[in-house]
Amino acid sequence: MTSKRNKLAYLLAAGATFTVLGGVAVFQGGPHMPKAQAASAAAPAAVEVDVAPVVSRKVVDWQSYSGRLEAVERVDIRPRVTGTITQVHFRNGALVAQGDVLFTIDPEPYKAEVARAEAQLAAAQARLRYADAEMARAAKLVADSTITRRSLDERENNAREAAASVRAAEADVRTARLNLSYTQVTAPIAGRVSRAEITAGNVVAAGAGGVALTSIVSVSPIYAAFDVDEQTYLRHLASVKDDRGVPVRLGLANEAEYSRDGVIEHVDNRLDAVSGTIRVRASFDNKDGLLVPGLFARIQVGGSEPEPAVMVDERAIGTDQDKKFVLVVGTDNKVEYRPISLGSRQEGLRIVTKGLAPGERIVVNGIQRARPGDMVQPNMVAMEKPATQAADAGRGEAGKRGDL
Repeated sequence: MTSKRNKLAYLLAAGATFTVLGGVAVFQGGPHMPKAQAASAAAPAAVEVDVAPVVSRKVVDWQSYSGRLEAVERVDIRPRVTGTITQVHFRNGALVAQGDVLFTIDPEPYKAEVARAEAQLAAAQARLRYADAEMARAAKLVADSTITRRSLDERENNAREAAASVRAAEADVRTARLNLSYTQVTAPIAGRVSRAEITAGNVVAAGAGGVALTSIVSVSPIYAAFDVDEQTYLRHLASVKDDRGVPVRLGLANEAEYSRDGVIEHVDNRLDAVSGTIRVRASFDNKDGLLVPGLFARIQVGGSEPEPAVMVDERAIGTDQDKKFVLVVGTDNKVEYRPISLGSRQEGLRIVTKGLAPGERIVVNGIQRARPGDMVQPNMVAMEKPATQAADAGRGEAGKRGDL
């Protein structure tokens, strides 16, 4: 019994000694810990991020607008004489040249009308010759005092009436021949023809109230009409006497960039006070015929002279609710939150109109890992990433998401 009590007392004493020594060791280790170890235990390691200097270069200040394509010329083809369509000479949607025959209206009635008018002209000419001969004989008889002066006046009047009849008959012949020519319905302009609204065998009526046979729109050049805001008008258009000095370019709905360059063809003579815009029309070459009237068009109007601009890669831009921002890395490698205002996209970069200065360093990769006020380890890269690197990076990120 005594041995058990001694053993228990020994264990209690040993435990108390170990506790005291451990406490002393902890107490002694705290104040005497090296400063480097204390800092490493207190602060996390700096995050490595890609940092690039802000780009500054001269660029054209492009303003973007939406518009619609319009044909320079558009014609509704209507018959100018009444008759039966006997033949359609074109393929629907084909390109036609000016003067090409599109429809044939039965010409036989008009050929007969020409023959009748020509016969009436011949009769009028015969009467004129007879009247002239009668007037000449009367003039001789008056000189011999065989007939009276009144008889001569009557024959002179008959000759004048015969001459007028000839002129009227000639006009009838011209009209008949003109109507005969109208039986060949030709294209008044060059362009792309629509479908045939009236086919062979149908009777058509002449005049503006008749049904249109088809329509033609010119192909090249083609107009793009759009509305420009007052600021753009005052900045780029109002001070330029020759509108052709203002650069303008066009992109279609399925194009990422602007594939065609054009010229300002017309600026309207008044500003719409309700919308605060003015109507502008630009002209673009369309030799390939790809542009069709009615298509939606993305249009950019630029300043006549390049201006200095601050530019960044869009991957460096973050969104904070309705605000845009970048993370600026100072000389002490500390991250700063910087709100910015954006302009248009130029040469693969985005213009920053407010909030950045040329040469400042911003985070372009790793923005989701950095926080304002954090220290980072900057890895300097170029602001513009080559296309091949961008594609490889995109595939790498996709692979990482797939692994996750």
